[in-house]
Amino acid sequence: MKKFLTALTLAAAACSAWAWPDKPVTLLVPFPPGGSTDLIARTLAPKLQEKLGGSFIVDNKAGATGTIGAGIVTRAAPDGHMLFVSSLGPFVIAPHLLASVPYNALTDFDYITVAVQAPNVLVVPAASPHKTMADVIAYQKANPGKMTFASSGNGSSDHLTAELYWQQTGTSGVHVPYRGGGPVMTDLLGGQVDSSFMNINTAMPQILAGKLRALSITSAQRSPLLPGVPTLEELGIKEANVYSWQAIAAPKGLPADLKARLHAAIVAALNDPAVKPKLLDLGFEIVANTPAQFTAFQAAEFARWKNLISSRKITAN
Repeated sequence: MKKFLTALTLAAAACSAWAWPDKPVTLLVPFPPGGSTDLIARTLAPKLQEKLGGSFIVDNKAGATGTIGAGIVTRAAPDGHMLFVSSLGPFVIAPHLLASVPYNALTDFDYITVAVQAPNVLVVPAASPHKTMADVIAYQKANPGKMTFASSGNGSSDHLTAELYWQQTGTSGVHVPYRGGGPVMTDLLGGQVDSSFMNINTAMPQILAGKLRALSITSAQRSPLLPGVPTLEELGIKEANVYSWQAIAAPKGLPADLKARLHAAIVAALNDPAVKPKLLDLGFEIVANTPAQFTAFQAAEFARWKNLISSRKITAN
């Protein structure tokens, strides 16, 4: 009888996996519509629908720097019908920045893949007297705590990049946090702030229009979109590679066969000829790593940003 029940259970599990998805699959984005994470989710949804069948819908659940949406995902059933499409914030920054979050970022998710990444670019207004990174560093060393660096908010990728840059160069500046990237761009173009470590996706249109000057980039290699802009590492600034990234995870306990199917479909979607060139043109780099690689990357990023936030005494306010 025991063998019969075991066989029956295995058969039921196989049948369930074969039938999936048997209801709409939600791609939960923990931010409002319109940003990079939302773009990735809405790019993937129709392709996953093509490759896996069923219905894939994007649901935006914004709030508390993405942690509300993350909490919703971790409380969902791990049956493949709830996926988390998020930037690095809820995964590796918010747990150190906020007093508490409604999940454990290291244990409450099954990590499927980091889909894409994009570096940040140090930009200044076209009218700025700073023509090179050497100009910026020389100015900062001669005028500590004077040059302003705008960000989209405390603990954002652009803010943390500035903090890392100051730490690695022994310089200091004035952090000017805004509520989102739109106001940063407005005041940067208007000359109200001196600079920003802006995401390449956001900065490129104004760089191409000649309204912003790119001085350095935080990627490991030069970007094909900005081949004349040196990396921080080229300039002798070590351990300052920074990427904003978007990844896909699920509630902990996702069956291995569903994880494998989802991973294969997501990787295929990211490399689809109708998708990949558009993402590359926007400044994204396709990562599409394995679940094991994402799990290791998550742990490393979690420790990296925890150390910086702690050592620089960065808070959410």
